[in-house]
Amino acid sequence: MVVAATGVGAGDLIAASVAGARYGTIVLWAAVVGGLLKLALNEGVARWQLATGETVLEGWCRRLPRGVAYYFGGYLLLWAFVVAGALMAACGLAAHTVLPLLEDERLGVLFWGAIQSFAAAGLVWAGRYALIEQVMKGLIAFMFVVVVGSAVVLAPGWRAVAEGIFWPRMPEGDGAVWLVLGLIGGVGGSVTLLSYAYWLKEKGWSGSGALGTARVDLGTAYLLTSVFGAALIVIAAGAKAAEVEGYGMIVSLAGQLEQAAGQWGYWAFLLGFWGAVFSSMLGVWDGVPYLFADFLAAMRPARRAVALRRSPEYKMALLYLALPPLLLLLFGKPAWIGVVYAVTGAFFMPFLAALLLYMNNRKDWLGPLCNGWAANLGLLSALLLFLALFLSKLLL
Repeated sequence: MVVAATGVGAGDLIAASVAGARYGTIVLWAAVVGGLLKLALNEGVARWQLATGETVLEGWCRRLPRGVAYYFGGYLLLWAFVVAGALMAACGLAAHTVLPLLEDERLGVLFWGAIQSFAAAGLVWAGRYALIEQVMKGLIAFMFVVVVGSAVVLAPGWRAVAEGIFWPRMPEGDGAVWLVLGLIGGVGGSVTLLSYAYWLKEKGWSGSGALGTARVDLGTAYLLTSVFGAALIVIAAGAKAAEVEGYGMIVSLAGQLEQAAGQWGYWAFLLGFWGAVFSSMLGVWDGVPYLFADFLAAMRPARRAVALRRSPEYKMALLYLALPPLLLLLFGKPAWIGVVYAVTGAFFMPFLAALLLYMNNRKDWLGPLCNGWAANLGLLSALLLFLALFLSKLLL
């Protein structure tokens, strides 16, 4: 549940909605394929940890050339700043739409974004993982019921939905291929995949015997993620909402739901969207500080005795997520940050897939949990897709 909630970000929701509005149910299969590819990557993360007792990040720092760790450390710093700012903006927009306490939208977004950032940080700082998990389960259950229920109301026809899922076709038109590839790549998160290693520890799952349990856990998570993405495509296709950019797409869909189901449909959809983005914020605020703390600990000769969650590095990283990115809401995102983030971010997914292919095929490292043909096929497919997306960022 935590994986599913964290992996559903505002950008993914908007991308799925735009794809549905533009191409209809013909692209439903892309949400399914995206979930399967992210499942392959996250299964690789779990496999490594359960076989070696190390997180993937520890493996990069201790077993691979230092350049790998330095790239990731630099990218993590930039990624966390930009993604935290984007989550604050999405949460702020959602809350301002539901409860516009301030007339000026920019100030309203800043106000609500800050409130929710501090609330998420306070919950993570004071709470245990079990508490965070229960809150996120409640949020994802709510958003799942709202979004899937809305899809049932607005579905253009169940035959068209079934064909869109089980008969993969590429829509026609300029940019269709890249939009579909982007939709596949956007399902289920990116760097947050690495956080699963720490949630495994919180659950107390260790050793090769836990791999089956982790697979069921991840399978459930990505089934929910794929259904959620597919439901948004169905809603956008059935509502025939005007195709607009960014958050306006969500408001447009809410307006169409109001026509079909009254005020209840409008408010339920907006609250469901808020639940999706706030649960994603909570997952990032909880999971990403582990990456900072683990990275700094792994780069040192001696291991820290204190648990990562209680370490000063974890708390400093949590403050880094909760405070500095508010500047992006005040002044906007400088163009150079957007360019660097887009290129380095597009490189991360093929980077992760390639390293998992290498590391998880080392029998001297993984022993009996070494990759089989199915795991290799999934990772290779992910590598090729995300490499294509990376090249598109560079060349187009």
